Order: sequence, then C-alpha cells, then structure tokens
Amino acid sequence: MLRFSMILLVLVLTSALGVVAAQHQSRKLFTELEREQSRMRALEVEWGQLQLEQSTWAGHARVEKAARERLRMISPTQIVVLDSAGGAR
Repeated sequence: MLRFSMILLVLVLTSALGVVAAQHQSRKLFTELEREQSRMRALEVEWGQLQLEQSTWAGHARVEKAARERLRMISPTQIVVLDSAGGAR
C-alpha cells in the first residue's frame, strides 16, 4: 500500500509540475503574440503612410511640374497618329 501511495504521489507531483510548466509556456507565448500584434499594427500604420507618400510623389501634377521645370519639357503642339500600315491619320 505504501508503494502504491508513493507512486501516486510521484505521479501527482509530476502532473502538477507539468501543469505549471505548461501555464508558464502559455503565458510566455501569449506575451510574445501581443508584442508581435502590436508590431504588426505599427507596420500597418507605416505602410499606409508610405502609400500616401508614394501617391503624393507620383501625382500627375507633380510629375508634369517636374517635367516642365527640371527637364524643360513642353506639351506637343501637334499630335500625329500612325495606323498599322504606317500612314498618318
């Protein structure tokens, strides 16, 4: 009977230690998950800001202004359209 009680005691202690270790691991993983989700939200905000900045830099009016001022380009006065046979329309 004593031997059976000792075996049960060892099993209960082993089980209790397993539960404690599992809870600790669970809390650690949950903290890591929260940290990564916070980082994800920060990256999403930064991504939105970068997209807004890109659309600002690539705007038609800005590109046209740069072409006129820096590259000294002008709008064409006459446009000629060629068809597939090589003739002008």
